[in-house]
Amino acid sequence: MTTSVLAAGAVEVFGVTLVGVSTTTGVKVLFTLGLLLVVLVLRALALLVARRTLGGEVGDPRRFWVRQGIQVVVAVVLLLGVVSIWVTPDSDITTGVGLITAGLAFALQQVVLSLAAYFVILRGDTFGVGDRITLGGVRGDVVRLGFLKTTIMEMGQPPAVAGADPAVWVHSRQYTGRLVTVTNGAVFSEPVYNYTRDFPYLWEEIVLPIAYTADRARVEEVLLGAARAHAVVGDPAAEAALGRMRQRYAMAEATLDPAVYWRLTETWLELTLRFLVPHRGVRDIKDAISREVLAGLDDAGIEVAPTSYAVSSLPPVRIVAPEGTGRP
Repeated sequence: MTTSVLAAGAVEVFGVTLVGVSTTTGVKVLFTLGLLLVVLVLRALALLVARRTLGGEVGDPRRFWVRQGIQVVVAVVLLLGVVSIWVTPDSDITTGVGLITAGLAFALQQVVLSLAAYFVILRGDTFGVGDRITLGGVRGDVVRLGFLKTTIMEMGQPPAVAGADPAVWVHSRQYTGRLVTVTNGAVFSEPVYNYTRDFPYLWEEIVLPIAYTADRARVEEVLLGAARAHAVVGDPAAEAALGRMRQRYAMAEATLDPAVYWRLTETWLELTLRFLVPHRGVRDIKDAISREVLAGLDDAGIEVAPTSYAVSSLPPVRIVAPEGTGRP
């Protein structure tokens, strides 16, 4: 193989001039690769130093923000470095840059949208690492936030919404074990449910059907006693969080104390216990309340109304044989 370098810097192989390939281009490619290698090595060292210096858990807000800051700085340095290497003062790149930009904007719409959503999320008004959210139909804890994607540790859902997509087998807000990746652009097109950010509490309910003949006052007393023993009641932190919510949003009045509501049905009286719980550990609290309620009902001799109908009596049945059969 014979390779010669022309006066204009173009490379010729076997008498064929390679269009767009020159010694200058080769040098720029080498500089670009060198810059990429150096920046990535420095990025790895910076992340290592940050982990060693800050310590703590992966979901520590300090580690999160330092990591995001390093990522942004690396992206900016790479962009400026590549532009500095390939763009020279005598380069006329206006037309080329315009065409490339238009093509990239069309081909990478979702990428650009997700990148823009990343900076919206970084403002902190939507969610952050460690928050419990529902995004893109996925419920769980945010365990990682990247430029384009958010990683969520999926959790189950209460039986009342067990039929919602996607289907899960855990009937409460506990981890399923699946890590789910959602594009950041979902924050622009779908609602984001945040269980943590401004008010890290939830109002939960337990529905109990009883017969109309049961001691209703006693049942309500049992329900309220169990809620006061295990739910959030008289907590200054919860009251302060609700106060901040009222200052920031146009919220109606809301009570933090447990309450019981009655609803009449055709077959039984439905009592609904409403109470406040922290955003984590809900299943344990409902389990403790349910156990105490059942024990209280047993002590009072009160049964939970069955969901099936009970037949108390039947009318007399008389079978008559057809005439002419000789049978009575």
